[in-house]
Amino acid sequence: MMNKKRFTVTGIVGLLILMTHVACQTGVQNKVNDLHVPLPPHSVRLEGYLDDYIQLSIDNWNKGDLPYAEFVEFFRSGRPQFALGEMWGKAVRSGCMFYRYTGDPELKAIMDETVRDLLTTQRENGSISCVEIEGQPEESELWERKYVMLGLQGYYEWVNADPQVLDALKKQADNIISIVGPAPKVEITDVGWSATNIGHEECHIESSSLLEPFVKLYQWTGEERYLDFATYIIDAGGTKHFNIFEMALNNVEPYKMAGHYPKAYEMLSIFEGLVEYYRVTGQPEMKQMVLNLYNNVRKYEITIIGNGGSDQPYHPQVFGEAWGNTALEQSNPDITRMMETCVGVTWMKFCSQVARLTGDPAAIDEIEKYVYNGLIGAMKPSGDGFSYVNLLNGAKVTNQGWGWEFDGMPVTCCNLNGPMGLAYIPYVAVMNSAEGPVVNLYNQGEADFQTPAKREGKIAIHTDYPLSGDVKIEVTLSRKERFTVKVRVPEWSQESTLTVNGEPLEALPGSYAEINRDGQVTTSRR
Repeated sequence: MMNKKRFTVTGIVGLLILMTHVACQTGVQNKVNDLHVPLPPHSVRLEGYLDDYIQLSIDNWNKGDLPYAEFVEFFRSGRPQFALGEMWGKAVRSGCMFYRYTGDPELKAIMDETVRDLLTTQRENGSISCVEIEGQPEESELWERKYVMLGLQGYYEWVNADPQVLDALKKQADNIISIVGPAPKVEITDVGWSATNIGHEECHIESSSLLEPFVKLYQWTGEERYLDFATYIIDAGGTKHFNIFEMALNNVEPYKMAGHYPKAYEMLSIFEGLVEYYRVTGQPEMKQMVLNLYNNVRKYEITIIGNGGSDQPYHPQVFGEAWGNTALEQSNPDITRMMETCVGVTWMKFCSQVARLTGDPAAIDEIEKYVYNGLIGAMKPSGDGFSYVNLLNGAKVTNQGWGWEFDGMPVTCCNLNGPMGLAYIPYVAVMNSAEGPVVNLYNQGEADFQTPAKREGKIAIHTDYPLSGDVKIEVTLSRKERFTVKVRVPEWSQESTLTVNGEPLEALPGSYAEINRDGQVTTSRR
């Protein structure tokens, strides 16, 4: 990246049309409120550099030849390979997040059709599963069901709050509760596939990622059994032989967690759910677990391109999918596979949770680093796929990841997760706070927001970033009001300059510059 950046913020009084969106009814009040909150759907409109990648992915992947009907068929007829039931939820989850951004009616129609199709597969016991009732729960089934729930939740929250969808989610969750839990049920850490095929003791980290959709369901319904099941997941420890929550609380380095298989993607997914659990319970040790893992992954695992995970030297038999002290080992010539897109995207999403919860600009620095390097670097120029990135010694060793081929079209876990990373760019680009809007990413575009007094406002960002570091930000108001505009000064930019209507202000690297003005956008601090 460039080593110098200039910000210019100008206030202009004008008018704004506030966008509407699908609202999801909230069943419970969170005990912890985020410091920074995403803007409502359709509020952010990017142009140019990042939006070009987003539109390529929407047009050539989510609206392209993606075989939604064949994904659904796995739930009717079974699947030929373990974990293929994840594909539907991943595809729909990113499609719904893209719809949250674009409001594209064609994309909505695709989401509507495939959700209707999926609901016809719900079994008499309430499960939406690739496995017959008598075989439930099966090794990869709970992981697949997690993605079914996340796909339906994305649809319900961002596309269409259809009561049938919420009913299907509750039946799915209730069925899981009926078969998973303390004896005589099946313990959640006894269901999974990790490490069972490489001659090691079981890890079974995957199934505990049900934490996130269960907490979300509790947030929406207020029905205590869903929170109780989430608590059970945490109490079970996350893996068969190691309690990853206690290890995070004790500040254990990620590559030493979960013994021989600290699987990076799944661990981050579980801790995303832990953030949601902290919001609803307010238990301070949960926040400490989250922040310890975040800080340790940032310190020990994230490479110069913003992603992490590898095989050598600590976990040579796990296909490059474990934490591996990768920040230190990233140029180790013995590494054969590293930095799957699934890890990078989930790291990006986890960082967005930390940014919302704490208001820490460092979390956005991590997102920016990954977006411009790891994420886009793993994307096919045509937009219809992602894979592992090249090794940092230059060799390309992984041309196609785990997945299945549909009439000649390869669909993998990475090329299903990559679009979700792109969909998160507008989600974090501009946010809001109790003090006023927060500018996180510097791409050409505009965003609608509400002031602290609930008046309408608009932010327009004018830039050719990342070609240069010149950024001009205009704030347009419907009515004069004093509030604060926060603009992120990247940690890597050590020579930033900031002016407001020609007046120079301090811009401290690794902070938010806070600009407080009446109407014309008269004070600031680093």
